[in-house]
Amino acid sequence: MYRLLEGIRVLDLTRVWSGPLAGRILADLGAEVIHILGRVTVSGEKIPPEQVAVLGTFPEDDPGARPWNRMSQNNDFSRNKLGLTLELDVPEGIDLFKRLVAKSDVVLENFSPRVMTNFGLDYDVLKKINPAIIVCSMPGFGLTGPQKDYISYGVNLDFFSGLASLMGYPNKGAHMSGNAYPDATAALHAVGAILTALFHKMRMGKGQHIDLSQAESAVSVIGDVALGFALNGHVPRRRGNRHPVYAPHGCYQCRGEDQWLAIAVSTESQWKALIGIPDMPAQMKDAKYGDPEKRQAHHDELDKMIESWTIQYDHRDAMSILQNAGIPAGAVFDAAELLADEHLCERDFFLQMDHPEAGLRHYCGLPIKFSGTPVSPGNPPPLLGQHNEYVLSKILGLSPEEITRCEQNGVIGTEPID
Repeated sequence: MYRLLEGIRVLDLTRVWSGPLAGRILADLGAEVIHILGRVTVSGEKIPPEQVAVLGTFPEDDPGARPWNRMSQNNDFSRNKLGLTLELDVPEGIDLFKRLVAKSDVVLENFSPRVMTNFGLDYDVLKKINPAIIVCSMPGFGLTGPQKDYISYGVNLDFFSGLASLMGYPNKGAHMSGNAYPDATAALHAVGAILTALFHKMRMGKGQHIDLSQAESAVSVIGDVALGFALNGHVPRRRGNRHPVYAPHGCYQCRGEDQWLAIAVSTESQWKALIGIPDMPAQMKDAKYGDPEKRQAHHDELDKMIESWTIQYDHRDAMSILQNAGIPAGAVFDAAELLADEHLCERDFFLQMDHPEAGLRHYCGLPIKFSGTPVSPGNPPPLLGQHNEYVLSKILGLSPEEITRCEQNGVIGTEPID
């Protein structure tokens, strides 16, 4: 079956989340993505049981004999990719990488700016090898500027970007977003940039160097906050789950452990429907809650009364009661409920892949469906160095003796170098 990006080869040097996710999306869409790892960056140390339990990243909390092949995050972001180990701190590794660049369309990396230069693999070098190469660099703070060499992860970009300043409750401190959203945002921007550069290459025959700042990527999605300050000089207050105008608006505890329901009332008809629920507290019909301004002023009182109702119900049941009455409400789902959700399952959102060491597992699919070219589940995540021989022999044309020599010299391998 023809795949959307078939014929596009991507050399993926990325680690952690932002870059690997961008590479995985390209791989899901049919590009041949070769994920290249230096084995010195992969830990082979035995992981203490107490740390395993805290991490929660291994199937059944069992790292196994080769934990690097069982880590859930690595496997989640590596499906449909080819796995190649290559040490770029030795001349032979650099030479092999350059030979791959000559046969590829895209190089994707999320190092700090100095790394590719230290390897002798900066864009000026790579474009001499392949003038049409597209290099997407994803450093935390971009390739220029006074903070360009700072190391970043989603958790510190949460704060730098201003996202954390919006999270939390009034008169309390800022909060992290809980899911390192800057990583995912940068990944989506990277995919869009790479596809745009590929389109430009198709028309003009020229490559590009994409300078993608993960910090700026995160700032751009809260641009309305910066614009608001530029217009009126006000720094937005943290509101928790509340709305600046509408009330009641919040997240309310339901029956059971850690069950919650979001409710958002924005019109008078919705308010009347809410107070018309048969067992809703009668006090909510008091005139002091009779218009949006009054309800906003007495939001704390309303929250307590509403929660005295929601706490009696399962969050799904409460959602159904309110929605049937025309009130916007949504149960807060946890991971277990998402995996079992009838709607997501009927749309085949979750993929099942059988990994040789992690076993049969569910993975989130692409939230995109194409009518003419369906996206197939493809291949499970590779083991460390699983495709060394394939890449070196089929793509670069190395002989079995040359591949063996690479193994003996430590340029490639299937075990970490501690």
